[in-house]
Amino acid sequence: MLPDFSVLWVIFFILVLTFVVDRLLLRPVLGVIRKREEAIDSARELARRSATEAQSATAEFERKTTAARAEMYREMDEMRKGALNRRAEIVAETRAEAEAQVAEATRRLDIDAAEARKRLEADAQALGAAAAEKILGRRAS
Repeated sequence: MLPDFSVLWVIFFILVLTFVVDRLLLRPVLGVIRKREEAIDSARELARRSATEAQSATAEFERKTTAARAEMYREMDEMRKGALNRRAEIVAETRAEAEAQVAEATRRLDIDAAEARKRLEADAQALGAAAAEKILGRRAS
């Protein structure tokens, strides 16, 4: 029994149709799918790289911010120490000036007191002599 030639034609057309569908439909569709997968992989890689760069940029920002804060606190501390030193100098200068003024006032007061004592002694002597003259009626020697 010989096979029917129509079966051979069907097999031939199925093979031709398979070849045509593969070349004209399946390969282009699979190519587009492959390109999309590559684009998705590329986008994922880019996103991963961007995330890594963002993390490193954030870490760098934090490091620089911390360094800037430390520098600012150091400068503020130096300014505070400088202000305290200047304040101590001003207090010392003011204290020295006040002590000098008190010493000068004390010296003047001592001089004035000594002059007042001399005047009082002279006045007391004169008053004593005048009182003795009045009491004795003559000049006392």
